Amino acid sequence: MNVDLLAHPAEEVAPRLLGSVLACRTPEGTVGIAITETEAYSGTADPASHAYRGRTPRNAVMFGPAGHLYVYRSHGLHWCANVVTGVDGIASAVLIRAGRVIEGEDLARERRGERVETARLARGPGNFCQALGITGGHNGANLLSGASVTLTEGDPVPTALVRIGPRVGVSRAHDWQHRFFLAGDPTVSAYRLSPRAKPSAGA
Repeated sequence: MNVDLLAHPAEEVAPRLLGSVLACRTPEGTVGIAITETEAYSGTADPASHAYRGRTPRNAVMFGPAGHLYVYRSHGLHWCANVVTGVDGIASAVLIRAGRVIEGEDLARERRGERVETARLARGPGNFCQALGITGGHNGANLLSGASVTLTEGDPVPTALVRIGPRVGVSRAHDWQHRFFLAGDPTVSAYRLSPRAKPSAGA
């Protein structure tokens, strides 16, 4: 994937990432997942973004350059992966929420559990990272350098299949229409409104 495709605001890049493939190579093998659901987070302009209050050691990767991986721990339990977008110095990232395993399904299933349904192997951001084998050690990885974690363009996704909706489980700016997903795809996660959701101005 060309970095120029990522050097735009998160809400523009998020739908373009649908169909792209995120792959992770580990000593156990390689898993590749075609992205089916994303969420855009617009940095200091976005109350739901980790960068809303400015740069910190935790969120520094979000401030660029584009094409790197921002990985964080959610609720102390799950790793979540974000593709950094936009211009260097301005925080912007796309959370990868779900996908379809297209390479290394046996390894993904070993990581997720033998009884997990195929459609649920990478459904939800935590499961996505677990299936891929992504951890905090991948934070800051260059996705375009051909290293252990890579992002490549997949088959084009017809515009008619792309749906837009509010983000899942966030308490602030929950009603922003920054979630993008493939219509009718079984790997897409279910929408849940956070019980802590507060009214906000839309974007």
